[in-house]
Amino acid sequence: MKSYRKELWFDTPSRVAFLNITPQVEACLRESGVREGLVLVNAMHITASVFINDDEPGLHRDFASWLEQLAPHEPISRYQHNRTGEDNGDAHLKRQVMGREVVVAITDGRLDFGPWEQIFYGEFDGRRRKRVLVKIIGE
Repeated sequence: MKSYRKELWFDTPSRVAFLNITPQVEACLRESGVREGLVLVNAMHITASVFINDDEPGLHRDFASWLEQLAPHEPISRYQHNRTGEDNGDAHLKRQVMGREVVVAITDGRLDFGPWEQIFYGEFDGRRRKRVLVKIIGE
């Protein structure tokens, strides 16, 4: 069985962002040489997310709006976590809702997606470098 590991790095200029990282994951798959197996893609920071959904800008705006309603950034005093000197209590909650990782089957050297599925990096406390792990195992 083959094993492959790579870190992808992102630095978003805004606090909240959704990036389609499917092309980077597909590049990793090609580099790995795995034809049948699984790929794990996970955010390595507790204020970021990796999820699968449609690459449609209106949907992404809906995510941002919905998440802000669930866990508004301000007032920052509403979060006990922020009493540590942080201002990102909301980002931790948003990550919890959107998820930490995805696992995708690899079939015949390709990501085995359903219609419209793409892999996204969700950032909820941006403006600094963060990483995503891509781990591929298989034959």
